[in-house]
Amino acid sequence: MQRAESSTADDAFSADLLRGHTDTIVLATLRRGDRYGFEIYKTIRDATGGAHEIKEATLYATYRRLTKDGLVEAYWGDESQGGRRKYYRITDAGRAVFRSNVAAWVATRDVVDSLLSTGTSTGTSTDKDTPR
Repeated sequence: MQRAESSTADDAFSADLLRGHTDTIVLATLRRGDRYGFEIYKTIRDATGGAHEIKEATLYATYRRLTKDGLVEAYWGDESQGGRRKYYRITDAGRAVFRSNVAAWVATRDVVDSLLSTGTSTGTSTDKDTPR
């Protein structure tokens, strides 16, 4: 029972960490090409093997915010492949924000790794200190 509670706590912690990076995750997806809303959702879900899904409501709020901020452009696709879909494309400003966000993430990750002594073999933690 202890492990199940820990797993739920770990999942919540992971979700909280990822939640702050939704914009960057969407921008990363759009760097590979224009996509419609639900396609972005599926791409994110599939990239993690289903381990992480962003709620559709969260994604659509993200699309609106990124569009309002000029980081993505929205346009309507044609109806030749079924229903009419709204597509999103990353702008030059979106690419710049993506690069900046990734640099900030890498710097943050490096600091956390140093503080947890997981990034290098020079840390002082022992096997019994390392969570499994």
